[in-house]
Amino acid sequence: MVEIEYKNTRVKLGDSDLVYEPAEDSFLLADAALEEAEPGMCILEIGAGSGFVSAVLRANTPGIRVLATEINPHAARCAKANGVEVIRTDLFKGIRSGSRGASFDLILFNPPYLPTSEEEKVPGWLNYAFDGGASGRETLDRFLDDVRDYLKPGGKILILISSITGLEAVKEKMMKIGFEAGVVGRKKISFEELMVVRGELS
Repeated sequence: MVEIEYKNTRVKLGDSDLVYEPAEDSFLLADAALEEAEPGMCILEIGAGSGFVSAVLRANTPGIRVLATEINPHAARCAKANGVEVIRTDLFKGIRSGSRGASFDLILFNPPYLPTSEEEKVPGWLNYAFDGGASGRETLDRFLDDVRDYLKPGGKILILISSITGLEAVKEKMMKIGFEAGVVGRKKISFEELMVVRGELS
């Protein structure tokens, strides 16, 4: 059983061959989320994987409610075992939007951001963690198309992208749908730079 300890949190991965193991991108998003999270907030993490980011938030920020979604059934079970309230669904599909549905102060997403051809797809559920489509932004674009419906007025989003994903294209899309966008975290690793982009409804 693989376990990761980080900031007062211990996350168990179970069968790590079927669940994305938290790495530099996960740590960067967790740190940025801790900067944004405040007591009393209602927070949603889309694509929670093992539940690492949500678990770190819950352990370090008192008085918040964290809900997560995850499409991979093995990862969803792992997140639940790590104490995360998780719905197994694709992005927002399992959550009702609008004033009578769920509204969140902060929504987090570490999407699959690698440009991926048909030949590069990974077999099975783990492909959802890596496959960003030809542009590297296909899943992220679907997220951005819907995210406003789930935010409270003045709500914020944090998304993790790579320099390969195309920062300017992401910011342009965010601004087009009404977000003020800026980079709040960066980490250089090998051939790419990881970035956390913060969006606030303007």
